[in-house]
Amino acid sequence: MGIDIGTVDLVCQIGSPRSIAVALQRIGRAGHWVGALPKGRIFATTRDELIECAALVRAIRQGELDRLEVPRNALDILAQQLVAACACEDFSEDDLFALVRRAGPYRTLERRDFDAVLEVLSEGIATARGRSGAYLHRDAVNHRVRGRRGARLTAITSGGAIPETAQYLVVAEPEGTTVGTLDEDFAVESMAGDVFLLGTTSWRIRRVESGRVRVEDAHGAAPTIPFWRGEAPGRTVELSREVSRLREEIASGTIDLESQCGLDRRGADQAIEYAQAGRAALGATPTVTRIVAERFFDEGGGMQLVIHAPFGARINRAWGLALRKRFCRSFNFELQAAATDNGIVISLGEQHSFPLDIVFEFLRPATVEDVLTQALLAAPMFAARWRWNATRALAIPRYVGGRKLPPPIQRMRADDLMAAVFPDQAACPENLSGEVRIPDHPLVKETIANCLYEAMDLRGLQSLLTAIHEGEVQTLAIDTPEPSPFSHEILNANPYAYLDDAPLEERRARMVQMRRTLPADYADGASALDPEAIALVSSEAWPPMRDADELHEALCDLTLMPATTSAFFSELVAARRAATVTIAGCAFWAAAERIDLVRRVYPQAVIEPPMAAPEGIRPIPESPEACAAEILRGWFECSGPLRASGLADSLAMPRELVDQALAQLEAEGQILRGNFTSRPELEWCHRRLLARIHRLTIGRLRREIEPVSTAEFFAFLNRWQHLTPGSQLHGVDGTLQIIKQLQGSEFPAAAWESEVLPRRVARYVPDYLDQLCLSGEVSWGRLSPHPAFDREEEDHKSRRVRPTRVAPLAIFLREDAPWLLATPQPSPKDSLSHPAREVLAVLESRGASFFADLARATGRLASEVEDALWELVAAGLVTADGFENLRALLDPKRRAGQGKGRSARPRHAPGRWALLRHTGAPPEGQAEAFARQLLARWGVVFRDVTARESISPGWRDLLVVLRRMESRGEIRGGRFLDAFLGEQFALPEALDLLRAIRRSGETANAPEGPGPWAALQPPAPAASAAR
Repeated sequence: MGIDIGTVDLVCQIGSPRSIAVALQRIGRAGHWVGALPKGRIFATTRDELIECAALVRAIRQGELDRLEVPRNALDILAQQLVAACACEDFSEDDLFALVRRAGPYRTLERRDFDAVLEVLSEGIATARGRSGAYLHRDAVNHRVRGRRGARLTAITSGGAIPETAQYLVVAEPEGTTVGTLDEDFAVESMAGDVFLLGTTSWRIRRVESGRVRVEDAHGAAPTIPFWRGEAPGRTVELSREVSRLREEIASGTIDLESQCGLDRRGADQAIEYAQAGRAALGATPTVTRIVAERFFDEGGGMQLVIHAPFGARINRAWGLALRKRFCRSFNFELQAAATDNGIVISLGEQHSFPLDIVFEFLRPATVEDVLTQALLAAPMFAARWRWNATRALAIPRYVGGRKLPPPIQRMRADDLMAAVFPDQAACPENLSGEVRIPDHPLVKETIANCLYEAMDLRGLQSLLTAIHEGEVQTLAIDTPEPSPFSHEILNANPYAYLDDAPLEERRARMVQMRRTLPADYADGASALDPEAIALVSSEAWPPMRDADELHEALCDLTLMPATTSAFFSELVAARRAATVTIAGCAFWAAAERIDLVRRVYPQAVIEPPMAAPEGIRPIPESPEACAAEILRGWFECSGPLRASGLADSLAMPRELVDQALAQLEAEGQILRGNFTSRPELEWCHRRLLARIHRLTIGRLRREIEPVSTAEFFAFLNRWQHLTPGSQLHGVDGTLQIIKQLQGSEFPAAAWESEVLPRRVARYVPDYLDQLCLSGEVSWGRLSPHPAFDREEEDHKSRRVRPTRVAPLAIFLREDAPWLLATPQPSPKDSLSHPAREVLAVLESRGASFFADLARATGRLASEVEDALWELVAAGLVTADGFENLRALLDPKRRAGQGKGRSARPRHAPGRWALLRHTGAPPEGQAEAFARQLLARWGVVFRDVTARESISPGWRDLLVVLRRMESRGEIRGGRFLDAFLGEQFALPEALDLLRAIRRSGETANAPEGPGPWAALQPPAPAASAAR
């Protein structure tokens, strides 16, 4: 319970604990004093973990707990306890059996299992070194048992339920401090001088001893990464259900992640973006009531099958192993596979072809136990759990002669016991035929039960398969050009998720190239292929026919080709190398080498001129179905996607025969079915050509993210900032959106309502901005320091602040003022006029004041107060409640008081004037706030866009933030603009618009009007070279 770990204020959990109870136990280690509240923070390391941790927090808040399953009738522990009991006193077998059944876990123990364990403990297991594990004397006549000599010592020194994991201690020299552990296999394979990484430190191996690895500090030398073999704990059923429910709610937008799941805003945004992107790519969100099978090509020409099933690793591990075994029996080929908490991946070879939706019919609830039992015998988990069970059953003692038995010796003795008890398991596979015969031995039975019900969940798998076959669980199948976002973590699963013994560097799943910066709209048609790619591949596959020889080769490939007009064919007929075949009134051409094949499929065909196949050609198949498959094979090798009805019509072949031939070619792995074009009818395509179409489709999508030209970028900016006709926004809400995008940028004061807003807001009226100002949503003022306040300038005392209509001003949201007004703003008195100083003093002492109050307090004329306010506005020292105050200063007629009578007096706005307070201390997160603002304004951010940003942090500070946002998946990094150098970062929606601009061919010059556009002119070649 953490009592021995001292006082803990906060528990930081890296990654998901995969269990509600484990999370509570670990976080409960904090706050072990009176009145304290345990606190914990969970840090997700992947997007799948982010959703899982969110579901975990919600489950804890709702009071959910994992269901505790107590192991029943464990025969290895039973053997250990029988030795311990009989070492103390004699028992009759009936009394001992009754004593055992009094324990809850053994309440249902059968007598034959009890007798089998007693038999092993009394007779032992015969090995080359003698009998192992014989600890009891059994009186078969009187049915009594007692312990042998040494039984008591073995039970005391070798008892316990925690298995031996064969870890080597890592001891740092010369201190002798233990710094960690290593897996036995890694330790044994290492040698003196090797450098490996443990924690954050590189260690150099000095020597490897029995159970210890002596190391010294390698002082930062390049290390290797150690590996550990073992099983990761699977996610509990209760947490898996919570993850499924949360996925569905996120995708449908019916949950507040921040309030219900404890996520911050950025974490919630990531979870929502991930769930919605995965749903868009697959067409549905995988849940415990909806399973999605996804198939796509890898870079090696094979295919990856991913089954998205968030049932937890125990069920998925069982399902994956059973599927792998079923594939092996169907195709006679061992497949690589892995299983995680959220799905299964199976690497298919080029010879594997089948309708994707039948993958859910490969296994049946009634037979899955037999299939899984045979599958687990070849899995690494069986050998490991055999060793654990043999050790717990005392068949392999942990201590011999007062010394701990080294792990390698324990492993060798376990292998010897396996060979004695289960010879078929240790036998050479080449000498075995059919299924492996499983002996009726308690240790073998217990090991298989451990694998089926502890490492895996056979009962859960049987219930799932029953639900699938009864329609209670929905199944979907989809072929995609590239892996969906949900499949990324499964494809990059850790070694403990592997269901076979292929090493990391040989995993076919690692050959899959992940989607990084493909268009977001790609997901909307994930299974649709590029029509141009289909047309190109189809034209390239069609054989050339530029002379008689090439036409003859084409006829040999296609077997039958609809007759047209060609002088080359006349040459072939004259040479008796080809003939015209008439089938049901349709004329075809055929090569002489294929005449017998044609006759077998079309016995009523008329061949002109009559001819026989030349001697020495390869024999044709016997059945018409196989011959039809040969004809269709040639057509698929030379064509793109084809429909069964189209083949039947084009080749005058009966539809039943076409269907049979297609099924044969699919079983051979030659063709794949799917909807590859916009046609609703099922289509078929040769896998080689389909792989090429996929590559061209992905290549086209990737070409769309090649850098755009400067003219295309300016066309993008016109659309991004709503300058293009038809892209303007409307009303007060539109004005607010423009201000959100432009806040932080300073424009000439007179330009805001003459050019900036009217060009971006359709039919703009000043009332829009007045409403926003008077409601307190926005404010205005100068953000950058005035040049007259620069104390580093030698002549700053001689420089004065002068009112001007081109004074730079910004309009911004009041809620963002803390980080926008963080620039220090000194106010040297000698840079201001006397009236301005007096007005400033009044505002500092009295606070926000109306114009009349300022005039009364200073005793100045209204015109002098106006000039003073205008001077303070230009200096960035004051602002006002409304924008009407600024209009009054900008309008010369209003300031001059032109008119008659009362209207001849200057008119002033009703709002108050106030100090524009600059905090001078950047708040935490200012750099990230500026980075997000620049992304919202420009879409694409790089060093040059900050050249005219008057208050932006340095590029170095922004770069750190942008790289962090890229690693979180919020933005994309790359080279998007051709004329600008350095790192570039873009919002996903900005990249989509850039691609649309590229596709349309739209270009533009630098946007007219005020703005920092000049900073974005591409550098001259000399400047580029210098940079």
